[in-house]
Amino acid sequence: MREITYREAIGEAYREEMKRDKNVVTFGEDLAEYGGAFAVTQGLLEEFGHDRVRTTPISEAAIVGTAIGSAMVGLRPIAEIMFDDFIFCAGDQVVNQLAKLRYMSGGQLKIPVVIRMAMGAGLSQAAQHAQCVMGMFMNVPGLKIACPSTPYDIKGIFKSAIRDDSPVMIFEHLTLYDIKGDVPEEEYLVPIGKSDIKKTGNDLTIVAVSEMVQKALAVTEKIEKEKNISIEIVDPISLAPLDMDPIIESVKKTGKVIIAYNGPKTNGAGAEISARINEQALEYLDSPIYRVAEKDCPIPFAPILEKAVTPQEEDIIEAIENIL
Repeated sequence: MREITYREAIGEAYREEMKRDKNVVTFGEDLAEYGGAFAVTQGLLEEFGHDRVRTTPISEAAIVGTAIGSAMVGLRPIAEIMFDDFIFCAGDQVVNQLAKLRYMSGGQLKIPVVIRMAMGAGLSQAAQHAQCVMGMFMNVPGLKIACPSTPYDIKGIFKSAIRDDSPVMIFEHLTLYDIKGDVPEEEYLVPIGKSDIKKTGNDLTIVAVSEMVQKALAVTEKIEKEKNISIEIVDPISLAPLDMDPIIESVKKTGKVIIAYNGPKTNGAGAEISARINEQALEYLDSPIYRVAEKDCPIPFAPILEKAVTPQEEDIIEAIENIL
């Protein structure tokens, strides 16, 4: 199987779906001529033209509002928000319109909108360009939320999202764009709302989200032989709907769990996962649940401070040592 980057996998999904369905369109800031802030949409304008690939004004409310309206009349829009920090400029459109219109119409309206967003720290972009806000939108019924961690997952779930008749928000950690992974040339889909076991093990479970999947995999290579333990890594991939079955089965097997996720520790995605484990598998736990996440503070600009407040491999190792 060939290896391609996370960035290339997104581009392939765009092209395959736009060729498959003429109603798929895409727009966002710097998306067309420039090819997107992270070079994901390069070449789409030349291939599909201005009718289907457009650069928008700097207005997230207009971008999401246009996506909602065009979806209601039959298109399948993909709206790119450059950084997830900016999605709050379209807060009303997302929370009060996008998430609710299909329900409020009794299913008569389809809202097949995909919102793609880069997120996360790692490039020293400071407090307004480095947040991970996916946990906040888990509190909004009507939205599907995905945080793919590999090239295989991002391509497959992006294609599924484009075909879905309900709105899907895809959060792409910006440190993942250059990672490589196996992606088949033949068509495939990754279902929304199904967790994946990234690595099997028997002694400890790490539930890892987005970028933290890669860090958890790196940690297990270093620590398993040293500690003589076997670690299982579960990737939810989707946070809404959240597939808890593989997580619960893993916790029942190992009795110990660490939840590693991007975004602030308080009320983040890991808090919800932890609560559900307590509800469904408390009697199987041999120790408290440990969470590895960002410190509850804005992301600093200085690289050394940015690293200090965001979850690193060393934080996962410390949690493993504590739980053992």
